[in-house]
Parts: sequence; structure tokens; C-alpha cells
Amino acid sequence: MGFLTRLFNLRPGETPPVLAGLTLFFLLFTGYFMLRPVRETMGVAGGVDNLQWLFTGTFVSTLLVLPLFGWLASRVARRRILPYAYGFFILNLLLFAALFLGQPDNPWLARAFYIWLSVFNLVAISLAWSVLADVFSTAQAKRLFGMMAGGASLGGLVGPSAGILLVAPLQHSGLLTLAALLLAGSVGAAMWLYRWRDRHPLAQDERPAEEERHVSLGGNPFDGAVEVARTPFLMGIALFVVLLASVSTFLYFEQAELVAQRFPDPVQQTQVFGLIDMAVQALAIFTQAFLTGRIAQRLGIGVLLVAVPLVIAGGFIWLALAPTFAVFVVIMVARRFGEYALVRPGREMLYTVVSPQQKFKAKNFIDTVIYRGGDAISGWLKRALDLLAELPGLAMFIGAGIALTWAGTGFVLGRAQRRREAQSVMASTRMY
Repeated sequence: MGFLTRLFNLRPGETPPVLAGLTLFFLLFTGYFMLRPVRETMGVAGGVDNLQWLFTGTFVSTLLVLPLFGWLASRVARRRILPYAYGFFILNLLLFAALFLGQPDNPWLARAFYIWLSVFNLVAISLAWSVLADVFSTAQAKRLFGMMAGGASLGGLVGPSAGILLVAPLQHSGLLTLAALLLAGSVGAAMWLYRWRDRHPLAQDERPAEEERHVSLGGNPFDGAVEVARTPFLMGIALFVVLLASVSTFLYFEQAELVAQRFPDPVQQTQVFGLIDMAVQALAIFTQAFLTGRIAQRLGIGVLLVAVPLVIAGGFIWLALAPTFAVFVVIMVARRFGEYALVRPGREMLYTVVSPQQKFKAKNFIDTVIYRGGDAISGWLKRALDLLAELPGLAMFIGAGIALTWAGTGFVLGRAQRRREAQSVMASTRMY
């Protein structure tokens, strides 16, 4: 165990909570990635030219969900927000399973599921990270978040494989039921983490003004948006997320177009999407387990936020000059692997230096409304650029510019996080 703790950069007593965090993400992402290839195939089946409408529908649905989540976060204890929200999602999955059992070929049901899964994945993943930011200190987050994110990558490997093997015997309704059971397991892991923190409270200098987790946050359903509007640090995170969403959307639309052209058969499309998912997760697991924490600890969070955008900026230029499927796969894998292994853990580390209200309400607003708003706007922009047939590479050069702006925003956020962390340490020192 001593060798393993050194290998994975753990401190005494941290192995059980790290395993719980891994389990939380593994179960959540296994269920999600079982269903993701089905969602992507449904999106292509509806017509590549109509994807921007699905993105817009997702954004509108996210706007409707935000007040519901805000109401929940204002009324229940912080430690119970995830169990209540995930319980609601479990009921949704079981309802969709029953509907797919009776109407498996209903196109409107397919569109509704596409939008629902797109909203669910952001809310559920954001909430899981909120729990980790609430439980672990900033110093622990730098070392451990990347490793616990490895559970997400492992789920991203197991999920597509399970979906491919089980979709024939279980059908879509069976996969949805299985995903509901996995989500219930995630609830158990999150509750265990809170109980562990109760038994092992943080030192005062690690979190000087910690509020009790058994009381509600109070306020109103729209506090998250207000917190973002009045806090420059959160506005910077929101801008970072918009730029991330824009880059992702440009590549997502390019993926849909290239896959539809090269693989007209829906079965082949699902297999291609699944293989890309598996390649991404395999690369991410190694980086998350051995590199992410050490990079954050020694070089700072800013490096995690800047490296991938710079690589993707070069990738967009490469794709503009050589718009082939092989080039696209390399860039898409690099973007998604880099996001899972570096960008997402780094982004979540930023929330360890904000208040509990901002960890849950503001974070959820950024991760859902802001992200999907960026999706919708960039989706329409990409569609408009594609209509300019005489300039086929224009969208890729614009994407490179967006990626460079994304990198600059990450650099500024990394510096701001260091200042906040230093101020927190100074404030706790004065208390003594």
C-alpha cells in the first residue's frame, strides 16, 4: 500500500475517499456512455442539417431546468442535493424505458431523448464535481481530482462496450433501466463521501470558513445567475466554458458531417462513435492516474487550462488545410482526451476557492445554461459558415481563433485561482 500511495501521489487515509470518488464517476459515466452512441445515432438520423435545432432545443430545456435545480439547492441540505436530483433522473430513465418499450421507432420520442440526455449529462456531471469540490480541500483537489476523474474515463471505456454487447438482448429500454441502476449506485458513493468527511474534518487552515453541510444554502432559484454576474472570477469561468463549448460544437458538427459521408449505415455510425469514445478514454485514464495531479501540484492549474486549447488551435488549422476523416479523428481524440484528462479536472479545481453557494448554484448555472447557450450560438454560427460553400475552411480558421482565446482565458483564470488560494491561506493564518 505504501508503494501504491507514492505511485498515485496519495496521502495516508486518502485511499478510501479516492476509491469512492472513482466509483461515483465510474458508475455515472458507464451509464451515460452506454446511452451516448444511441443519442449520437439519433442525432444523425434526424439530419445533419437539423443538428442546430436539437442544440437549440437542448438550450431551451436547460433554461427550464435551471429554476427547478435552483429551487432544490435552496431548500435541501448541501449533502442531499445530489441524492434528490439523481433520484429524479432515475425516475426519468425508467419512464423513457417504458416509452421505448412501447414505441421504439417514434421519431419525436427519439428527439426528446436526445435533448433529455444532453441536459442530464451536464447537470449530473456538474453536480458530481460540486460534491467533490465541497468535500476536498484545494490542496487535495490538485492531487486527487485527476485521479478520481479516471473513474469517468474507465466508465467511458466500459459503457460503450456494454452498450454494444447489451443493446441487442436488452434493447434500448433495457439499457435505460440498467443506466438507472448505475445512477443509484453513484448516489451511494456520494453519500459515503460526505460521511467520510464528517469523520475526518478538514483542518481550519485548509477551509477557514466552512459552513455546515447539513443545512440548506437558502436564497432563491436564480442565485446562481446573480452570483456569476457579480463575481469576475465566475464570469471568467463562464467565458472559458463558452469558448470550450464553441470549440466542441465546431468539432461535433464536423464529426457528424464526416461520419455521415463516410459511413451511411447507422450501425456503422454507432460503432465509429463507440470506437472514438473508447480511444479517448483509454488515453485519458493513464494521464489522469499518473500525470494530471502532478502537473497541477508542480506547475499549477493554469497549465491544465491552457495546454489543450493551444493544441486544438493548431489542430483546427491542420483540418482546414487537410479536411480528411483521419485528420479529424486525431484532432477529435486529442480534444476530448485533453478535456477529460486536463481541462475538466483543472476547471473543477477552480471551484475549491469559492463559497458553497457558488460551488452548487453558480457552478450549475455555468455548466448547464452557459454551456448549452454556447452550444446553441456556435451551432448556428457553424451552420451559417458551412453554407458559405466557396470558403470551406473558414469555420476551421475561426475555430482556431476561438481556441486561442480559450487558451488566454485559461491562463488568466489560473493566475486568479492562485491569488484566491494565497488570500485564503493568509486569512486563515491571521485567524490564529
